[in-house]
Parts: sequence; C-alpha cells; structure tokens
Amino acid sequence: MDKQGERPVPRLPALAVLLACTSLLVPVTTGAQTLDPARSATNNANPEPLPTSANALPSGASAAPSAYGVVTGSAPAGGADPSANSEMLATGSIPTPAPLDPPYEEDLSLSYEENLDVGAAIDPGEAPLPPGDPTGIRLGTFMLRPSVSNTVNRETIRTGDTKTQRDYLSTAIRGTLTSDWSRHELTVNGEGTFERDIGGRDDIEPEGRVDANLRLDLADETIANISAGYSFEREDNNDPNAIGGASVQSGVHQFDGGLTLERNAGLIHGLAGVGVSRELYSDAELQDGSSLDLSDRNRTTVDGRLRLGYELSPALVPFVDVAGGRSFYDDRYDSAGYERSSWRYAGRAGVEFDLSEKLRGELAAGYTRADYDDARLEDLGGVTFDGRTVWSPQRGTDVELALRTTLQDATAPGASGWTEYDATAVVTHQLRHRLVGRLTGGATLRDFPEGESETTWLAGAGLAWSINPYLDLTGDLEYERTLRSGDDTDTWRAGMGLTLRR
Repeated sequence: MDKQGERPVPRLPALAVLLACTSLLVPVTTGAQTLDPARSATNNANPEPLPTSANALPSGASAAPSAYGVVTGSAPAGGADPSANSEMLATGSIPTPAPLDPPYEEDLSLSYEENLDVGAAIDPGEAPLPPGDPTGIRLGTFMLRPSVSNTVNRETIRTGDTKTQRDYLSTAIRGTLTSDWSRHELTVNGEGTFERDIGGRDDIEPEGRVDANLRLDLADETIANISAGYSFEREDNNDPNAIGGASVQSGVHQFDGGLTLERNAGLIHGLAGVGVSRELYSDAELQDGSSLDLSDRNRTTVDGRLRLGYELSPALVPFVDVAGGRSFYDDRYDSAGYERSSWRYAGRAGVEFDLSEKLRGELAAGYTRADYDDARLEDLGGVTFDGRTVWSPQRGTDVELALRTTLQDATAPGASGWTEYDATAVVTHQLRHRLVGRLTGGATLRDFPEGESETTWLAGAGLAWSINPYLDLTGDLEYERTLRSGDDTDTWRAGMGLTLRR
C-alpha cells in the first residue's frame, strides 16, 4: 500500500518503453548479418574456402568486385558455420574482418579489355600504322574528314608528230561527312579539283562531284537507300564525241537520284530500285573564239532494276538481276536530224562473296542492248562484265579490281554509239611504317558497231610518306597510251605535292 496522501507510481508505461527499445535492438543486429543475402545463401549451400588474404589472388590481379561492392575482408576457412551464425545473432556481436595484406587499393588505370595474347614483337620500321584515324572534326552527330592537296605537275602529250607540254598546279579538296546515329546512316562525299597552268593562260579547269546516300534501317530485315549526286567534268580530248580543234571542250553537268529497297527473307535476298539521271552540255569554244551550241545532247535517263539472290552460305550469294529504262533527249532531233532517244535493257548473273577481310566483292556477266527510235541508227548490244573485288593477300597489302560496261551514244551523223569496257586494278603496299606504295593499271576498250575499236592503256606508280597523322608528301608518275585507227596518242604525267588532313 502506498503511504497516505501519495499517488501510486504508474509502472505500466515504463515497462512498455523498455520492451520497445529491446525490440528495436534485435532487427539492427540481425540486419548487420544479412547485408549480402545472396552471398550468405551461397556460402551456406556451398561451403568452400575463400581466400584469406590478397596473397591468395593471382599475380597482377585485383580483388573481384561483387554485386554489392568490392570484397575487402576475409572469410573463415571452411565456409559459414550455422552454429556460429546463431551465436552471433544471440549475442549481437559481429567479428571484425581481417584487413588485406598489403592494404587493398583499386587501380583505376588498369584496363580490363587489354589483349593478353600480343604475340611476337613487331619491328617498328615494318609495323603498319596503328588502327583508327585521329583526324576528323566532330559536328554534333556527324564526323567530317576534310583534306586539301596541292601538287605541281607536268604533262606531255604526243599525237603522231605533234607534241605538247604543259606545267600546271593542281588543287584538290576532298571531304567525307558521316553520321553517328544508333540507327540509319547518312554519308556525304565530295571532291573538287582545280588546275591552273604555270606561266600560261589564267583559265582554271575545274571538275568535281558530290554525292549523298541516306540508309534507312527499316523493320523485318529491310533497308532503304535514298541517293542523290552531282558531278561536273570537261569532256576529254580523246573522247570520240569531242569537238576536233576546239580550244575548250564542252562541260558536262550530271545530276543523279535513286531509291533502292532491299529485303532479306531467310535465304532469299531481294532488291528493287529506280534511278534518274540528267546530263547537260555546255558550249564548246573553238580556236577562232566562237562557241558551238551542244544543247541538242541534253538528255534524261530513267531506269529500274530488280535483283534476286540466294544465300548458299553467309559468304556466298549467287544472284540474277534485270534492268530496263528509257533515255530521251530534250530535242527530238539532233543537229544532224537523227532521233537518238532509245529504250535500254540489261540482264546479268553473278555472285557476291565475303570471305572476311581477305576477299570480298561481287562479279557478274550479262548482256545489254539499246534500241534507238531512229531506224537509220543501228541498235547497240554486247556482253557485259561488271563487278568490284578487294583482296588482301597479306597484312599491309590490298588489291582492288573494278570492271564496268556501259553503252555510250554517239554524235556523228549515222553513228549510233559504242560499247565501252573499263577495267582498273590498284595495288597498295605498306613499304615502311609511314611509307605506302601504289601501283595502278587500267584499260578502256571502245567497241564500235562498224567493226573498229579504240583501246586506252594506263599504268602508274605512286608513293605517299606520312610526315605526321595530318600531313603527307606524295609523288605520282603515270603513262597513258591510246591506240586507234588514226594516230596513236602517248601521254606522260608526273607530279609531287602535299596533302593536309584534318
């Protein structure tokens, strides 16, 4: 009983506070043992000994990080002991992990993608240039790779008993703009060349091209390509359509556009495309200072093609394709009164091959034909050879071969045109670490329906010395010989210059 006049002490709230503090202490001690539930479960299921110190790791290796952080402590040999866990839970004590010997420090400079099998050492004088191009200018999601080259050249032309020489400066500006998108790709290529005679006339001979291609990666193994391009060049004096005795030949403007759709359905590869080409001819300048209008040669060509291939293996895909189109001139009749618009057809069979980096490309053979609207003009037709291959017989050596067959319209009265075959081969070899040699060869055959033919042979050699990743010193030598029914033509060209890249 309490004393008289004193109120009883409330013991029940004090007991409740004591019980609450006790209940909060138990989860804290329990949670400290289960920060890594997955590791605890694994150790209990597979009681295998863990390394007790850093000396148990292989030489040069670091402690392996887990999903919950880097393991810096040591586990008792023999794995986890359930009774020990029960004792720790009961007493609330946690053993302090032994520190690593020596103390662990993470090396952030260590590369985990380093190639361990580097092979034998390579002589620096014979080693190829390191992979990757350090040049380029980042423009948002695009990479621009421009270059400018300047060369001093000499050209000697001999036709029969006539010999001409000229020394000229040549400036070439090139650039490639490529997108860096996760899907689709846009590529723009451009090139312009300007020639100016040294100590002669001030006229500049320009030529150039620019083309763009947008690849759209659609669904279901479907790819669409949208292309557009423009080029300008001066008609060559050796061209059968060149104006004899002209001081300046006609300039040819060409506009191109196209759309192709590719789709792979299992082993079947399909392609459908349509293209448009527009050619415009400027006036030719004659020796007396007058001009000759050649607008009657302006024309537009629209064509389409279908291609079907079957995948024998990922490296070998035979195919067949057919093409057809219409070439129509702005003027129905040319200056000589002939209708030169025509229908054109072509069919080919060939094979695509891709044997990794050693050999890849495609080769095809077929037949093409052009039917002219004017019955007085003989129709053109001939066997075609087309394709392009790249072969790398050894590291630092590349061999490239290109074949092309086209039908060309003539301008002479009564002549329909000719079939033109082009073959080009280029061999590049890395002679030293910063020195690359190049050999070129080519042949062009013009087969006329009248039975005559004209052949042009080309051979050349060049060297490029990389002074640094941004500057090259180049030298080139080229010989060209044209064989025809009249006087043959021999041309020598030699040049040396510098190429600056960024």
